[in-house]
Amino acid sequence: MFTIDDLADRLGGYLPPEEILQVKRAFYYAEQAHDGQRRRSGEPYVTHPLAVANILANMHMDHQSLMAAMLHDVIEDTGITKEALAHQFGDPVAELVDGVSKLTQITFEDKAVAQAENFQKMVLAMSKDIRVIIVKLADRLHNMRTLGALRPDKKRRIARETLEIYARIASRLGINTIRVELEDLSFQAIHPMRAERIKRAVTKARGNRRSMMRQIQDSLQKCLDDDALVGSVVGRQKHLLSIYRKMRDQRKPFVEIMDVFGFRIITDDVDTCYRILGAVHNLYKPVPGRFKDYIAIPKANGYQSLHTTLFGPNGMPIEVQIRTREMEAMANNGIAAHWLYKAGQTERPIGAGSHARAREWVRGLLEMQRHAGNSLEFIEHVKNDLFPDDIYVFTPKGDIMELPGGATAVDFAYTVHTDIGNSCIACRIDRHLAPLSSTLESGQTLEIITAPGARPNLAWLNFVVTAKARSAIRHAIKHQQRTESVQLGRRLLNRALGAFETSLEELPEPRMAAVLDELELKHEDDLLESIGLGTRMAYAIARRLLASTEPASAEEVATSPHSGGPIVINGAEGMVISFARCCYPLPGDPVIGHLSVGKGIVVHRHDCGNLQELRDDPDKLFALEWSQQIDQDFPVALRLHVETRRGLVAELAGLVTDADANIERIGIEERDARLSIVNLTLAVHDRVHLASIMKRLRNLPHVGKITRVRS
Repeated sequence: MFTIDDLADRLGGYLPPEEILQVKRAFYYAEQAHDGQRRRSGEPYVTHPLAVANILANMHMDHQSLMAAMLHDVIEDTGITKEALAHQFGDPVAELVDGVSKLTQITFEDKAVAQAENFQKMVLAMSKDIRVIIVKLADRLHNMRTLGALRPDKKRRIARETLEIYARIASRLGINTIRVELEDLSFQAIHPMRAERIKRAVTKARGNRRSMMRQIQDSLQKCLDDDALVGSVVGRQKHLLSIYRKMRDQRKPFVEIMDVFGFRIITDDVDTCYRILGAVHNLYKPVPGRFKDYIAIPKANGYQSLHTTLFGPNGMPIEVQIRTREMEAMANNGIAAHWLYKAGQTERPIGAGSHARAREWVRGLLEMQRHAGNSLEFIEHVKNDLFPDDIYVFTPKGDIMELPGGATAVDFAYTVHTDIGNSCIACRIDRHLAPLSSTLESGQTLEIITAPGARPNLAWLNFVVTAKARSAIRHAIKHQQRTESVQLGRRLLNRALGAFETSLEELPEPRMAAVLDELELKHEDDLLESIGLGTRMAYAIARRLLASTEPASAEEVATSPHSGGPIVINGAEGMVISFARCCYPLPGDPVIGHLSVGKGIVVHRHDCGNLQELRDDPDKLFALEWSQQIDQDFPVALRLHVETRRGLVAELAGLVTDADANIERIGIEERDARLSIVNLTLAVHDRVHLASIMKRLRNLPHVGKITRVRS
């Protein structure tokens, strides 16, 4: 059984004696705190924190991380407080322990919400000290190693969470040794039979492949020796989940997956890496398009290496990774390598760059957390952000930006900065104008064009792929909708108050406060927003604000919608004024507004048949009039009776374009061999523009009757 003395002996290799004593003191404190507690397996509970500390010792983590590992369940499972830990071991250790601890004092409605809230709490702690997640990963790894004592359903639930969140975070932070083991243990818990069959097949195949592996390894080593290149060649083992995913995704049998031989060549410096690459390419022919230089362009988690695939003996593929010893340490331990230098093992922090990138990633998580509606939405964003296939694009200044595969120009804009994403209107890809929805490819240079006052488009959510872009767009649209709803609500309430010859500005503040209190609202803007969205009637609120409890007279009801005159619209009000698709109102048409719950005002033509049932409810209808300054296009539907002939659609499209209009939709219904009906949806400026287009269409010899579609 592994003991604290065994751990102390291991720590002696890289920690000074006084720090080892502090780790031992933390162990004895935890042992006393957990006295009498046992794990499901029957072992004393303190064996778990000791094992977690041992995992961190393998990564040469600092003494405070090891102390936090010893104490990480003390706050959660015993009566000891964070303040008591801070008094005994200092604030940094207490903060680390608190960051890993679950929210035990709050009762949640279900497990999903509890997990999401706990993860959110951990992210906030990570923003202060990134070591929180390293301790948590070690804790989760030991829990996965000891899943055997749990029920099968609980095993699967924990394994899925591990696979979706913690294994991906380990990968994102470059801690490959933990990632691989978490993935394999999760796979074995979720699919035990599949894992066992693959494990047996791997063991069998490894025996059959041993001589071939040794032959290729010897030839690679001889190639290095002949060219006087310093480097050691080691065989690379595939892990279970990787094999399973390739079999499933590439639809390949096990034999084809195992036919690929993998090797890693470790050398001393970057220059030798490239010289070794040339040597192995001389030994075996490289497979075209399979070379990747992660030294020049590292992955987001700091991973660096040269990857190449070769045609080996008898044409069998050989995958080779070439890296320095420092890169090997980074590949295995990721940001944990940042603490190696403190033990004096290197002159500079190995993982310093990775540590900075990790902190940048955590800052991104915090931004997502602020924009998310709740903890469940936040954790979905995190899942989506972990772990895409990456592409690399360049800014106009030559800086490299990493994005997930399938990312668009909008994703790039939000990656640069949220404000740039919110105000982008166009982009140039390799100096050519391109749509914002364009899917990016590695190597492209991207320039984002912004404009003051520009706002995110709801349609962007249909094509963005990064969690940061998605959460920022949703946040901006929610804010935009609230702002516009408040503005509309203010206009509607002032019109209603106009019937009583007063306005919102003239009301005494205590009266507004009393009404907000009655309605259980915190701010005046909350009330105005609900009016703008149609969930409260402006006239009813006006009477309540004036402390009038008498029912409105017929004359008041009849005149209230017209108080203060019609609402002026210019088509650019945003999300709280929309235009009905049943009657397609245009500037110049007599219009009326219908207050729809959750949408605000929907503009209809005055004679729209769909408003018939609402005409007796004046509180839901509003007099509207068009602004004199309108600078946008509006859709309108036309129905054309035409003679069927070749080239008709092209002729119509050309005429509409010449008339400075756009065709949004076109459909043709054949009545018989001679006659057809063309349904056109155009974007036009106003009624005058539409009349001009209809006149041009009537002049076509094959066009008969033209009508504007009415509901």
